[in-house]
This record gives sequence, structure tokens and C-alpha cells, in this order.
Amino acid sequence: MTAWSLPKLLESLHNDIEGKLGLVRGSFGHPGTKGDASEAVWLELLQTYLPERYQVASAHVVDSKGAFSEQIDVVVFDRQYSPFIFSYQGKFVVPAESVYAVFEAKQAINVQQVNYAADKVASVRRLYRTSLPIPHAGGTYEPRALPHIMGGLLTFQSDWSPGIGAPLIAALKAVADEGRLDLGCIAAHGVFGCDPGDCFGAQLGGKSATRFLLELIARLQMSATVPMIDVRAYASWLE
Repeated sequence: MTAWSLPKLLESLHNDIEGKLGLVRGSFGHPGTKGDASEAVWLELLQTYLPERYQVASAHVVDSKGAFSEQIDVVVFDRQYSPFIFSYQGKFVVPAESVYAVFEAKQAINVQQVNYAADKVASVRRLYRTSLPIPHAGGTYEPRALPHIMGGLLTFQSDWSPGIGAPLIAALKAVADEGRLDLGCIAAHGVFGCDPGDCFGAQLGGKSATRFLLELIARLQMSATVPMIDVRAYASWLE
């Protein structure tokens, strides 16, 4: 009887994701179909493996002042404390207060896609977010400070050689802070991202998707819970 192996399990998870992305790239000819299929692979990964307090979908994000983000391929958001604004036939609009992280999903990374993803991330971070005092048995906590919304880019391959190196880091550093890409994955090569003041890249080969998933979960744990949404601020649009 073969013994369980944690390294093999983690490697198998990555191999599954890289294999699906490779199949999409090699099998679908239409760019739109190929893009939708790649997005679906990343959505399935996060929907399957993130803790159930998080929900993942392609969505627009809206704030209580009526401003909308651009369409975002992958939105990680709260469903324990935040309502949907709109959901119909797989199309979602979620309130800005509920968002933990946003990602764009593309076939390959290059400077144009870095800038494109940064613009999408910025369109979410610019939105207004409410934060109410939090009642508890002993009184009321002060409103929670608005947490940083993570942003990133998810791809199968890189147009650079090496896949993760100086050109990627330079492109990441050139992005304005509002669109900073905190964490991303190139399934065929590794993970990358930026912390305030610095950017990094790690060439991982056959473990990239798994490393990205575990790092995202660790960062979500550090982010704790979204702020208490002022639902009445949204209800004011009914008047």
C-alpha cells in the first residue's frame, strides 16, 4: 500500500492547474473563449480550496455612492457579513466593503498585461467603503480601519525570458501604488508580487499554483474580517 505524501499532494495540485491552463491554451482558438476558459480554471481553484467564509466570482464592484469598478475576472469577497447587491444568471455585483482581493486572469504576462491588471485593481481600490461601529455584548467597538484590498495577475506563461526576472520586476515597480500588484502567479514559472517599497519574484517551476494558493490564504488570514458595511447607505438609493 502506497503511503500518503504531502509533497506529492501539493505538487499534484499544481500539476492539475498547470495542465488545465495548458489544455486551454492549446485547444481553444478563439481569444475570448480561451480567456473565459483560463479564468474558469483559476476561479475553480479558489472556489474549491479557499475557506468557505470567502466566495469567489467574476464580478463588478460597486460602492454606496453609486460608482462601479471595471469588470474583474476574479473577486474574493465576504459572504458571511456582506450582502450581494445583484446576482442574476452568473453575473454578480458585490459591495466594495466585502472585497478582500481582486485578480485578472490572462494567458501570458507582459508589460501590457501588468499595466492592464493594475488599472483594473485601481478601479476597485478607488471605490468608497463604509465602516460602521461594531456592537458586541459589552458595548461597541470603533469602526474597523479599511483593510488593504489585495490585487494581482494570474497567467499560464510569461512573454519574458526568463519567465520571472528583471523585466517583470521593472514592470511591477513602474506601476502606481493605487494599482500595485501584491501577489500573482505564472503557473509555468513561479509567483511574484509587490510589498510597499519592494517587488519580488520566485522561480518555482512545478509548484507555482500551490505556492500562490497557500500564500493567498496566509494573506487573507492576516487581513481578518471585512469592515461592517453600512447597508442603509446602499438603501438610500431606493428613495
